[in-house]
Amino acid sequence: MSEPTDGTFSWQRPGGSWGSGTVTAPGVPPLTPPPPAAPPEAPQPDGPQRRRRQLVIFGGVAGAIVAIGLTIILIVLFSSDGNPFRSKAEGPTDVRPPLAQACPAPTGSPSAAPTQAPSALPPETGSRTVDPDAGISYKAYGAPWIPWDEVWRAGTLQVPYKVGQHFVTEIYSGGTYHASILSAAVPAADNDAMTLDLACVGRQVAADVRASYYPQPNTLDELRDGLTTLGGRPAYVNEFRLHFHEAGLTATEELSAVAVIDVGKPTAAVLYVSIPGTHHQWDYVVEDVLQSIRVN
Repeated sequence: MSEPTDGTFSWQRPGGSWGSGTVTAPGVPPLTPPPPAAPPEAPQPDGPQRRRRQLVIFGGVAGAIVAIGLTIILIVLFSSDGNPFRSKAEGPTDVRPPLAQACPAPTGSPSAAPTQAPSALPPETGSRTVDPDAGISYKAYGAPWIPWDEVWRAGTLQVPYKVGQHFVTEIYSGGTYHASILSAAVPAADNDAMTLDLACVGRQVAADVRASYYPQPNTLDELRDGLTTLGGRPAYVNEFRLHFHEAGLTATEELSAVAVIDVGKPTAAVLYVSIPGTHHQWDYVVEDVLQSIRVN
């Protein structure tokens, strides 16, 4: 083998393989391998990549702002006095008329209430007062009685007395005092129900009259209270005499009656009659007008 002129020499392993090591000749410095090349720089993102990176950053910032805003809103809502998720105020659960609430329809016809019209009714004669809303008519009387031209709607039941007759019996410091024959229709059953608890309805209406149209306090002498027939229809009548005192008022007692008639509708017909004690000559009207009732 030949000797290289750069001061190195090669040697051969037994078996013919060449070694990778070198031996430096005396006085010759060893060769140093060149340093590794620097890795290539990463290419800068182009326009589309840069925009996508900006969108990602903006989306993260916007999401954080939205989350903070929602947190603030929830804190304000739940720290306030009201409940933001409270359901709407519920309406009244019972929308039936007051009389229907106080007097539910009986499951059957009251045993004392007549259900059949009599074979013959007395003939209708003379002048009549007709109340189309109540569904009844009744006898009309001459002077001093005159047609009723007002609407009385006092009391808890707000019964609208707007048809009938009356006359003023006296004028005093509290206003005018009347003799009256007044009728009205009052809702007394559920929806389209046709069966009424006449006794209950009648007592409620009579109590309403006593509390609303007479001086307080007063005392009562009950003269009649029960189921009957008026105009061939089931009815309830409460007749009573009230005693009272009011400054300036001459009358101290009054004969009155309240009749409730089942006219075959959810509304009952009401007839209210009042005769002050200063005019006893008209007391007969109470019974007379009740017997004259006819269902239209």
